[in-house]
Amino acid sequence: MNVLMILTSHDQLGDTGKKTGFWLEEFAAPYYTFIDANAQVTLASPKGGQPPLDPKSDEPDAQTEATRRFKADSNAQAALANTLPLGEIDPYNFDAVFYPGGHGPLWDLAEDLDSKVLIEAFYAANKPIAAVCHAPGVFKNVCTPDGHPVVHGKKVTGFTNSEEQAAGLTEVVPFLVEDMLKEKGALYSKAADWASYVVEDGHLITGQNPASSEAAAEALLKRLAQEQAD
Repeated sequence: MNVLMILTSHDQLGDTGKKTGFWLEEFAAPYYTFIDANAQVTLASPKGGQPPLDPKSDEPDAQTEATRRFKADSNAQAALANTLPLGEIDPYNFDAVFYPGGHGPLWDLAEDLDSKVLIEAFYAANKPIAAVCHAPGVFKNVCTPDGHPVVHGKKVTGFTNSEEQAAGLTEVVPFLVEDMLKEKGALYSKAADWASYVVEDGHLITGQNPASSEAAAEALLKRLAQEQAD
């Protein structure tokens, strides 16, 4: 099975002068979930090359078993340093797509035409699409074949307004994930802040926060296994 992981290329946290990017745990935990299941993993980003790492996700208190494994894994580091440009990706070569979060995607992937076209192709082909934390923001402009927002009437989750408030970035981000999903007509739900929470609706899989990233990857693999068994 071939899994595509799409990371942000955006490294500026609004006008704060601070850096952002992808969240390390939200990449590492799913990456190893897929690798350990013998999946072929391809990494892509809007600009290609090394995606920017959110420095906060590299701090000692944000480390997990998966992030420590990544830091000792030269093959994974080389793969991450050489992500393919998103415009070169053919969705038909992949069985599923996974979007790790971090604040970066709110600026680039949420507005990226290549990402929009790719998700729409996966959706039309009934292939699993997973996004965690801020990454459900990538659905902002994505439509179904009949022109409705892709999340309209769908059960989803994503980074909560209260989690964003706790991060102190409510006024910095271009939009709040929870609000955007509700505005698009999604059936949004959430668990306690920072708890692992994953929602599945057909082939759409969403996770609330960093703690949800491994469970979201497992849900994607389970979905793929079910489809291959059918």
